[in-house]
Amino acid sequence: MAQTAISSIKSNYDNLNNTEKRIADTIIANPTIAHDFTIQELAVASNVSSASVSRFVKHIGWDSYRDFSVALASHEDSNVFFGEIAETDSTKDIIQKVFSGATNALTTTLEMLDTTTFTAAVDLICNAKTVGLFGIGGSSLVAFNGYHKLLRTSINVQQHPDYDIQLMQAVRMTKQDVGIVISHSGRNHDTLTIAEKLKENNVKTIAITSFAQSPLAKLADISLVSIAEEVNFRAESMSSLIAQLTIMDSLFTAVGFQLGSKTQVVVDNIRNAIEKTRVSK
Repeated sequence: MAQTAISSIKSNYDNLNNTEKRIADTIIANPTIAHDFTIQELAVASNVSSASVSRFVKHIGWDSYRDFSVALASHEDSNVFFGEIAETDSTKDIIQKVFSGATNALTTTLEMLDTTTFTAAVDLICNAKTVGLFGIGGSSLVAFNGYHKLLRTSINVQQHPDYDIQLMQAVRMTKQDVGIVISHSGRNHDTLTIAEKLKENNVKTIAITSFAQSPLAKLADISLVSIAEEVNFRAESMSSLIAQLTIMDSLFTAVGFQLGSKTQVVVDNIRNAIEKTRVSK
């Protein structure tokens, strides 16, 4: 099963060298894509040599890349849909598996999240003139969540669901600003166009993605990676989405804490304004 292949990576992760960790990150980020890679394609996606991939699979306990790839793909042959949900599962089983997937995604992402990199992202946000949040499709939910949260700080923040407006916003940003770009795959053409425009304007960019070696991650100044064992495009990458929302919430909390009293003033004003819209008991 794919889980066994992924588990073999995770159990050996701390013993991998930097090159092998790049390969591991690429596979863990999305096994449903990685299992279709030839050894050469995985090498290119991970920015390593084919020989490094061959050594990697042997290091984590597989006799050959073919054996590893078959194990990674084996879940495609089973009678399942939405990741690990089977047709015979009861409602209780489905609920438990969805919650388990979310829990695994949060736990794994937390374990992989580098504190130094995260702190650097917080510093960029705190010192930005304007923070723009960009995401398309499901990623727009994460962008809007960040916008909704960062409105409670003293930071000037902008976000819009329409792609054309996002592109215009990106074109208008400057080196004094920061862009937070969200994409599960890190390969969406429109999202990459926005990231490229930001880079052209020397805007510091923070990527939130599931692929550590994706084009978006490589374009960004800082990349925060969400990881889920059950990542599956057919299921809209639900587990990864939960992890990305939590990364955004963590950024907001750390930013708010760092800005201190400035944030508290905004929070109090917003709370008072919202309270006036509520019907009294």
